[in-house]
Amino acid sequence: MSGESSTRRLFFACWPDSAMREEIIKRRQLISGTSRRQVPDHNLHLTLLFLGNQPADRLADICSAADSIRNAEFSWHLDRFGWFPGARVAWLGGVANKPSRSLVRGLVSSMRSLDLRFDERAFVPHITLFRQVARQPEFAALPPLIWPIESFSLIESIPARPYQVLRTWPLKL
Repeated sequence: MSGESSTRRLFFACWPDSAMREEIIKRRQLISGTSRRQVPDHNLHLTLLFLGNQPADRLADICSAADSIRNAEFSWHLDRFGWFPGARVAWLGGVANKPSRSLVRGLVSSMRSLDLRFDERAFVPHITLFRQVARQPEFAALPPLIWPIESFSLIESIPARPYQVLRTWPLKL
């Protein structure tokens, strides 16, 4: 295919189904007006591991490495809004429970085994709701949202397009 990039911007994420996406949107409305840069509904997700730009020819290796992930299903309790001042984003999130930390450790380990270069950051489970948030907003209290996590996905970020789900893996032990 002509014009195809030699790199792909990738990340692993929990991708909500339509019912969960609607619940996330309802909670985002509680802090509407936080910024004019609202994350589009179709791009709402919870990042597990951001890989960034990776060589396009490594995609099959990345998928094969993810095949080895064994993790139990779990539920996420999204019960708070937050703000990352450096990234200037407002988010919906919760505590990283043991199964979620295990999933992220497995992904990090499997990607390290491929000698990929990626930025390893502390895992803070969150769904970015707004970008370009200049100062910490006043956050409303919110009803907790319980998200059953039964799978994880490899996502590609392509400029000016919705995120693309490349592959999804069920969680199983």
